[in-house]
Amino acid sequence: MAFPSSPDRPGPTVTSAKLVIAGGFGVGKSTMVASVSEIPPVNTEAWMTQAGKSVDPLDDSSEKTTTTVAMDFGRVTLAPDLMLYLFGTPGQPRFWPMWDDLCRGASGAVVLVDTRRLDASFPAVNYFENDSKVPFIVAVNMFDGKLTHSLEKVRDALCLDERTPLVAVDARDPRATAKTLVACLSHTMKSTPAGS
Repeated sequence: MAFPSSPDRPGPTVTSAKLVIAGGFGVGKSTMVASVSEIPPVNTEAWMTQAGKSVDPLDDSSEKTTTTVAMDFGRVTLAPDLMLYLFGTPGQPRFWPMWDDLCRGASGAVVLVDTRRLDASFPAVNYFENDSKVPFIVAVNMFDGKLTHSLEKVRDALCLDERTPLVAVDARDPRATAKTLVACLSHTMKSTPAGS
């Protein structure tokens, strides 16, 4: 049973962490942030126009009508003493220069992958493997709730290091998203030297 805090009995010390949700264009980053955020998510969505289709192409079956042009932001309390601030990156190549700023101070990152367009995932994986010091995991977004390829096949296709955790997630499901965020934090704790 939790007891309310009072002047003579302070509440728990809250630890906060910044996590980045990254990935290619249209892989579900905004959906993932929105699914778990306990505040109305802040986003910088803009309508996709006919003129923009040549710049930000998706397949014709996509129902996507908006795109993130700066970032998504959400907050989730995973425990009474742990609060996460979530920053979703824009996926289009023209916005990649913003990633360094969004990743500054991050404790970890989730690279979200859509196996229907695996080629859109390589730049994000390469960024975290080579250009960023932020520990990361890879999460395969199960569109329609189905995992269409085994995780081992995805690992091979992305040439992922065996030490990089790979999980499946339905980005629409708050519980699945929270579990993925916990996996990201766990990986960060295991891969960060003590005292850092």
